[in-house]
Amino acid sequence: MAPRVYPWISLWFSLTAPLMIWDAGYCLMRPRSMVGGDLHWAWKLYDFYGQIDKVYGVKAFEDGDGFANAAAILNLLENFAAITYLFLLHVCKSEIAPLFGYTASTVTLAKTILYLTQEYFCGWCAIGHNEFTDVLYYWICPNIVWCILSSMTMYKLGGDIISSLRRDKPAVKEE
Repeated sequence: MAPRVYPWISLWFSLTAPLMIWDAGYCLMRPRSMVGGDLHWAWKLYDFYGQIDKVYGVKAFEDGDGFANAAAILNLLENFAAITYLFLLHVCKSEIAPLFGYTASTVTLAKTILYLTQEYFCGWCAIGHNEFTDVLYYWICPNIVWCILSSMTMYKLGGDIISSLRRDKPAVKEE
């Protein structure tokens, strides 16, 4: 049986995959992606965002803070799962597709919670210097969106996985 298609999940993964690959590229290509680097033209927006979130800033890189690069690796793994989901769902029509979508969303949610808790436990060390409105618009709201849509995706695809397991459960013979 072909897996259920949720257009909003496909749209979410299709929009976020390039964004997160671009983000991972910025982190993993530093210092070439930073101001003064030969590849900076592709990541000019990070001039601004690096001032909002110091994890992306020059000082964090110069200090050897590895959090951004570690998160970038998770971005790539998460996107591998999301893109695999899209391929298996739309091209192969494979029943295993929901497992990849669920996995991608679980990584997204876990990674976002890690960002939030890391910031909390370090005393708002990377974003605490901002005005509240800047934190709200550029840090809190995007993270809320990531958490909500990841959770909704997990709920929908998790339900499909459970239904599939129940449907395919072999009947037990009574003796």
